[in-house]
Amino acid sequence: MDQIEEAKRYIDNAREILSEKAQKQDGYYYDAKYVRMAGNTAYNGILVALDSFLGKKTKGRKDVTWYKQGLAKMDKKILNSFDAAYSTLHLALGYDGNPSADVAKAGLKEADKIIDWVEQRMAVA
Repeated sequence: MDQIEEAKRYIDNAREILSEKAQKQDGYYYDAKYVRMAGNTAYNGILVALDSFLGKKTKGRKDVTWYKQGLAKMDKKILNSFDAAYSTLHLALGYDGNPSADVAKAGLKEADKIIDWVEQRMAVA
């Protein structure tokens, strides 16, 4: 499966988790377990897309700093999107289980933006 399609599948899965399992009511999710699961799923989708574009790290494991350094060399706007997605999806949703549906929506929007950016860049390359 194409890595971009795989990344999009992760985002779709995150949306599905939120809509079917996180129990949204009045703009908030009431099951933090599924909020955390959706946040981490979406963040991993971003990493799948970026890994296909940025390639392999020469030594050690990849971390958020490695991704930021790679993106900073290419496009400051997408770096800002990545920072927002990391803070929203990985930290606020993935770790903290932030219940706000608006926060989740904003994070997923950033994820879509990053994956679309990677897709466009790979189409040109």
